[in-house]
Amino acid sequence: MTELLNGVRRWTRDEMAARVAADIPDGAVVNLGIGLPTAVANHLGAGKEVVLHSENGVIGMGPAPAAGEEDYDLINAGKQPVTLLPGGCFFHHADSFAMMRGGHLDYCVLGAFQVSAGGDLANWHTGAPDAIPAVGGAMDLAIGAKKTFVMMDYLTKAGEAKLVPACTCPLTGMACVSRLYSDLALIEIMPQGPVVVELAPGLSLSALQALTPGVHLLAAHTLTEAA
Repeated sequence: MTELLNGVRRWTRDEMAARVAADIPDGAVVNLGIGLPTAVANHLGAGKEVVLHSENGVIGMGPAPAAGEEDYDLINAGKQPVTLLPGGCFFHHADSFAMMRGGHLDYCVLGAFQVSAGGDLANWHTGAPDAIPAVGGAMDLAIGAKKTFVMMDYLTKAGEAKLVPACTCPLTGMACVSRLYSDLALIEIMPQGPVVVELAPGLSLSALQALTPGVHLLAAHTLTEAA
């Protein structure tokens, strides 16, 4: 399958994060999950007011602190130092989960091991006997947020697609993923199936389809024509 990626320039993690940031509207309350999603905070423009929440009990975070200015008493759920914007605050863990479960988050951005064609999410355990489970607040976020975005590499290290017909890893949430941002494509999960909105430079839809066995990928223009 590697020959299908000849001449393709995969999007970098910063480019993926910038694309997610561009799709988050002004005034949104957003939780950024551990790993790739934390980079989104660095790409929210100064002219856009987005309130960032972390399940360990922080709201109103800014971009990552400059080197040498880290305060390890002020961290996110991934134990990374963060900054606090004017008006930001921290509070009890239980209050934070009440915000998540109560539908007060507009968006969450999570990593994933797998996303199914129907929008199911698996991101807390690979199912391998020696794997360490790490559910954290992912189940609460995936279902509690009004929209769930996923950031992930499109392929595993073994070259297998993480967009699958049905998740084989233990599920985090069912039919909860709205959009998938990867290094190869931006895909919207719709009732008709996964719709490819953008492709990495040099990648064709047919090549992406060949990398994604068992999942029928739709082109965005076909839905427009059908309408």
